Amino acid sequence: MNYSPIRFLLVALFAAYLSHSIQAEVFPKREFRGVWIPTVGNTRFQNMTPQAIQKEWSAMLDTFQRAGINAVIFQVRPEADAFYPSKLEPWSRFLTGEQGKAPNPMWDPLAFMIQACHERNMQLHAWLNPYRVTTNDHEILSRMNKKHHKLFIKYGKQLFFDPGNPESWKLVTKVVADIVSRYDVDGIHFDDYFYPYPIKGEEFNDNASFRKWGKKMGFKKDEKAMWRRNNVDELIKEVSETIHKIKPWVVFGVSPFGIYRNLSDTPDGSGSNTHGLSNYDQLYANVLLWEKYHWLDYVAPQLYWPIGHPAADYATLINWWSKNSFGTNLYIGQSIMTFQAKDLKNPSINQFAEKMRLTRETPNIQGNIWWSGYQLAQNPFGAVDTLADHYQKYPALMPLYPSLNAQAPNPVADLRITIDSCRLQLRWTAASGKNEFDKSAYFCIYRFGLNEPIDLQDATHIVAIQHNATYTIQNAKQPAKYVITALNRLYNESTPSVPVLIGE
Repeated sequence: MNYSPIRFLLVALFAAYLSHSIQAEVFPKREFRGVWIPTVGNTRFQNMTPQAIQKEWSAMLDTFQRAGINAVIFQVRPEADAFYPSKLEPWSRFLTGEQGKAPNPMWDPLAFMIQACHERNMQLHAWLNPYRVTTNDHEILSRMNKKHHKLFIKYGKQLFFDPGNPESWKLVTKVVADIVSRYDVDGIHFDDYFYPYPIKGEEFNDNASFRKWGKKMGFKKDEKAMWRRNNVDELIKEVSETIHKIKPWVVFGVSPFGIYRNLSDTPDGSGSNTHGLSNYDQLYANVLLWEKYHWLDYVAPQLYWPIGHPAADYATLINWWSKNSFGTNLYIGQSIMTFQAKDLKNPSINQFAEKMRLTRETPNIQGNIWWSGYQLAQNPFGAVDTLADHYQKYPALMPLYPSLNAQAPNPVADLRITIDSCRLQLRWTAASGKNEFDKSAYFCIYRFGLNEPIDLQDATHIVAIQHNATYTIQNAKQPAKYVITALNRLYNESTPSVPVLIGE
């Protein structure tokens, strides 16, 4: 082939650019890679056997594992009910078809999901809707829920717990405490429903509570909005303190609506350049206050819009939340379906690359949560393949939560090579400890070439993050050296083991 000097230069420049792009991409060592699994509105389960449901969920978790997901946000309280046996609230109608009706044969969906996720080295965060009682006006409440009728307010066609009544906060907090005490959950998660989304022409009638409780709290007649925000603040504070008192390693996160406040509603110019409903003004969720006081361990704003949306631009919002995290871990709530929107600069491709670039290059952002799990499991437009083969191809440790605990666990001991059924394995001993943070909850296995320096910050050398203290070497004939670190419940990392050499 005859190259002209200019063509040769262009080819050389393109090759250099491509090489630089590949080398410049950094895979994060720590990244939250969550997925939401909702149960509200799902009526299929009531016609399925426990075995069929478990088979479906297991297959979905296998797909998530292939995609590099490391946390599952599972909805266990869609409407003042339970996807687990509870003495506080009734079984969910979305599981059995009738609120309060126990599954037959009896089983525990939450316990199943915890075990299934942990077996796949994923976290399980129990997701609760704090105030919703019904989703329509023809639901039949169980006797267990009818006894709380004095706490309910009807709005539109739904019932809600009155956020202005302290008894509502106490009930939600009791439910959270029950879950954290009885189950090995890794996190508690609230969604975006606090005060209900506004209905045009209808006021949420909490006047009686404002007269009774607002005055006692020192709020004036024209400070109802402030009082409402204070009510939600009190719930968040109480839940946070309760969780960490019972188990200091269980994290608490909220996934608020994507707009905190619009620029036009903030005289000081602190709002985002958006034009939509907001947390602060319509849902009475003062998310920034919760961040400032570290009542939340993570916040995951739902940025479900595409880049370039005229009212709520993804790029605008991701930058706004980045600048307003106040040291709280920030994960982006992603609608996987918006990733197939056309790229603004190149309509022949979708927005996947640009959205992921913004997520990983914007400061203070430490991961994503994908909506929804059912959609993602179907591998729409090859999304699972894209995550598995590229963006999440290497395992990632959870982000750190230094405000909760920064103590590293004790390192592993006695790392050795064994042979089991003709398979070469690494085995080690987890060091004991006096408290939960001394102990090993997981292990990180690193693999390096014999002549490569040991760099634990390079995520491309992580081959597994797991609970078990045994690792089967996949390619025993290839010379390599392995290093093991211990991770505690908050993924603080120990000092590395002495390297073990294979096939030298």
